[in-house]
Amino acid sequence: MSKATPIAAEVDQQIEQFLDRLWLNQGVSQNTLSAYQSDLRHVERFLAGQRRQHLLAAAVADIEAFMLWRRQQGFSPRSTSRAMSALKKFYQFARKSGWIDYDPTQNLQRPKQPQQIPKTLTEAEVEALLDSPNLADPVQHRDRAMLEVLYATGLRVTELVQLQFNQVNFSQELLKVVGKGNKERLVPLGEEALNSLQSYLKEARPELFSGSSDFIFITRRGGPLTRQAFWHRIKYYAQQADIRSALSPHTLRHAFATHLLNHGADLRVLQMLLGHSDVSTTQIYTHVARERLQQLHASHHPRG
Repeated sequence: MSKATPIAAEVDQQIEQFLDRLWLNQGVSQNTLSAYQSDLRHVERFLAGQRRQHLLAAAVADIEAFMLWRRQQGFSPRSTSRAMSALKKFYQFARKSGWIDYDPTQNLQRPKQPQQIPKTLTEAEVEALLDSPNLADPVQHRDRAMLEVLYATGLRVTELVQLQFNQVNFSQELLKVVGKGNKERLVPLGEEALNSLQSYLKEARPELFSGSSDFIFITRRGGPLTRQAFWHRIKYYAQQADIRSALSPHTLRHAFATHLLNHGADLRVLQMLLGHSDVSTTQIYTHVARERLQQLHASHHPRG
């Protein structure tokens, strides 16, 4: 037992070095870093239970046993795929750093994920959601502007709450967004969202906070909202609008993508607007649009 403590501490340091390198070289988000750290600690605990001392002592059979255990425990294919990604990247880094001679994950395949069609809202439900905030209340005025911008641009919630003034070109109605992997993209804002944003900045924001802040959407203390706080706001307005559809923090992003496709947008253009590095990620929305078209056909065609 006395020998395990210094080994565990050393592995902890190696995991931190790995995460630091990911952040420095690849611009990996803090959310992903936290998930990878949790995954690696999970593997470490599993190996300890199998009487392996630490991550760097694992063999192929140990990693396969861990993946089998996850399936038996009912972990989703998505989270298991992420855990495999964390392991593969860690062992690649460990080998380059000279900590190990052999990567036990190099021939392992990631679990195949079932295609998940994202939940979305109808255009009528989006309109009801956007109309829910009371503009006489500065907090709800802010929320209305956030919802308008979110639906008009398809931003990720993290990108929205972190939006700053230097990212907005009011004259050209454009946002400069820094997304995953520190990749920049330009996104059109649109007239409705621009009007809502300018109304908030002129009328509501000074009531929320009179001091100086680089962030556009602020609390009464002048700082940005957290993702969790804004998510609670969305759920509140969904209740107000009597929206029964399942919601997620990305619901308006999904609605943005689906409604654009329904109105004839090009898939490559949508890929750029969403900031997807691979068009295959964007293609999931074609299934949503196709499903909606089939529903409309069945409901309205005389022989549907």
